[in-house]
Amino acid sequence: MTKPLSTVTPNTWDFLREPMIKPTGFREYDARWKYPEEINLPGMTALGLGLGTQMIKRGVDPVIAVGNDYRDYSLAIKNALILGLVQAGITVKDIGPCITPMAYFSSFHLGGCAVAMVTASHNPNGWTGVKMGFEMPLTHGPDEMAELRDIVLNGEGVERDGGKVERVDGVFEAYLDDLVGDFRMSRKLKVVCATGNGTAAAFGPAVFERLGVEIVPSHNELDYTFPHYNPNPEAMEMLHDMADTVKESGADFALGFDGDGDRCGVVDDEGEEIFADKVGVIMARDLIKLYPGSTFVADVKSTGLFASDPELIAGGAVADYWKTGHSHMKRRVHELGALAGFEKSGHYFLSGDIGRGYDDGMRVAVEICKLMDRNPDKSMSDLRKDLPVTYSTPTMSPYAADEEKYDILARIVEKLAAKADAGETFAGRAVKEVVTVNGARVILDNGSWGLVRASSNTPNLVVVCESSDSEAELRAIFKELDDVIRTEPGVGDYDQTF
Repeated sequence: MTKPLSTVTPNTWDFLREPMIKPTGFREYDARWKYPEEINLPGMTALGLGLGTQMIKRGVDPVIAVGNDYRDYSLAIKNALILGLVQAGITVKDIGPCITPMAYFSSFHLGGCAVAMVTASHNPNGWTGVKMGFEMPLTHGPDEMAELRDIVLNGEGVERDGGKVERVDGVFEAYLDDLVGDFRMSRKLKVVCATGNGTAAAFGPAVFERLGVEIVPSHNELDYTFPHYNPNPEAMEMLHDMADTVKESGADFALGFDGDGDRCGVVDDEGEEIFADKVGVIMARDLIKLYPGSTFVADVKSTGLFASDPELIAGGAVADYWKTGHSHMKRRVHELGALAGFEKSGHYFLSGDIGRGYDDGMRVAVEICKLMDRNPDKSMSDLRKDLPVTYSTPTMSPYAADEEKYDILARIVEKLAAKADAGETFAGRAVKEVVTVNGARVILDNGSWGLVRASSNTPNLVVVCESSDSEAELRAIFKELDDVIRTEPGVGDYDQTF
């Protein structure tokens, strides 16, 4: 057993030898900390010991694949994590630097082992974290994270004999074969590959080359100072940069990947940014022709078109709106046997005949290229314009401290529900219902809506709005929602607006 841990304010010597872990780093489905302010290397070793102990406790085969992103400190973090896993008696398959979906794939490639991926995704440099799971394609959710937190912070990690480390080569080549196989484009495509200097820069271009797609590179050099922007295809800064590159190059469209390659964003041939939920509808429209009657899961931040689009309805599509978060969405897709799940953040979960059920930006890129191959007379802008018109905001994130955000959200949800129960109008319209499966999604009588929820990975709330009517109504919905949010003094500024 190790001694119990708590949040420690380290002095010079304590920092070198005593585990330090900030408890709030154990989030709903990922673990993330600022390094070295909130976790140190001994703390990461304690995490590895706790994760290995959790594997043994749950009867998981004591073998785990471990990868890392390309941040300059990630190798040290990974080695500290591996040390703890080995102390717990676990056999570690070190697959080296990779993107997160490649780490997930390694479980299938290596016979069904557990997975731990050292990454902070698109978070700014100075963050670290771990995405983990015992039974792919599922990853840790709230229950598993709470159990792991208690094991680590209470010093319940158990050392066992038999742990070892094995280096595994060739995973990327196998992953590329799994993604593309023998498929080659019959249509000529010129695509911007935007990676924001993140880890996907080392892998994305090879995927396009394998497909036979002409590449326009955009920030494809590895540089974890992120000199241009944080690689986040949900952020307008990255989408605008992708749009500029499309216009300059005459590309057919741009595909942008986040820092660890599990998300994908799209800009069309006219330089229009297509929010990821709308791209999901475009993909679902194409897939429903191949797989009539399929179920599609969408997160609560996503457009209402999954339920109301005439083409999806005609194809017998079933829409299911669920909790935001990659772990929640993977589980829902798996439980329902859905063909795909779509998040507004750009996490897509392709399953059945088109994927393995986990979020993979590269898999999405391949399927979008195949979609374009099946529709040779259509441009990406044609597909966008074919959708029913709605007006939506980007994902906006006002600050709320990790220690306070869930309490703040609970009070906001209560206030919004009270307004609806009292029969008050919202942005001048009647409220049809308030969905509280994940925060509060206030749905109006015309299908327009506004959402507020708590971010699972950062100290923020999350706000998204959509109008089926007009830009003016969209702004009215946002103002009405923000007025309620602003009754909470613990809520700070937005990261972006519209």
